[in-house]
Amino acid sequence: MATQMFEGRGHAAIYQKYRFAPGKELQQTILSYLREKKAIPAELAVDVGCGSGQGTHFLGEHFKKVVGTDISEAQIQEAKATPCMPNISYLVCPAEELPFPAGSVDVLTSFTAAHWFQLERFAREAQRVLRPGGCVAISTYTLDMSLRHGQCSQQLTRVFRECWDEILKYSNDKVKYVLDDYKAIFEALPFPDKKRITDIYDPIPMTVEGVVGYMESTSSYQTFKKNDPTAATSLLQETEKRNDTWERKATAVGNRSPSCPTRM
Repeated sequence: MATQMFEGRGHAAIYQKYRFAPGKELQQTILSYLREKKAIPAELAVDVGCGSGQGTHFLGEHFKKVVGTDISEAQIQEAKATPCMPNISYLVCPAEELPFPAGSVDVLTSFTAAHWFQLERFAREAQRVLRPGGCVAISTYTLDMSLRHGQCSQQLTRVFRECWDEILKYSNDKVKYVLDDYKAIFEALPFPDKKRITDIYDPIPMTVEGVVGYMESTSSYQTFKKNDPTAATSLLQETEKRNDTWERKATAVGNRSPSCPTRM
């Protein structure tokens, strides 16, 4: 069964608030591949490990029926509580035991979740539920994210990565699949016609609060918080303070007038 790391109601609420939908370039990469393989238009798309539904909402715009599945009841409750298109529904179930008839699913997706699955069982289940000619699209965000804000991009990125390095010390062993850009997961998929794309770059607009909230939503941070709540909370508070300082400096620099120079 898939690893269960997102069970708490509080964690699910943070996840829903701060996790972002797949970026535009990733969306277009997936849709282009599905068009190339003539997998769309499609009747049924299933988003496995959907969390609180950020990726599921994207699918709802392109498929007749979309079902998001997740092993976490708390995550599915958050997904159901979020407004969505009428063609989207949600189910609680393991990724390795999908409640769909054989050959009934046109498109199977998983956004930054497949590293939690039991890969061999999930691969067999994907093979079982997909119709002939159906497609699987699995993606993850890498951990080497950078922040961009005026002339302070390098400083903001340094602050972010210093915090990130501390949080990653508490990572589950399965995060290794993310660190190798899902190469092992790609190789485990039992489909001869498959493609691995690693050069997708998506800028995601975020506030300082959003960046810190994203880090708080991760399983690694939640493990850190269980082990040492004071240190974990202090780390995020200090990171937010440092990022906010650099952001204000970048805004001040950006507002300087050539005819009226400002000392900083």
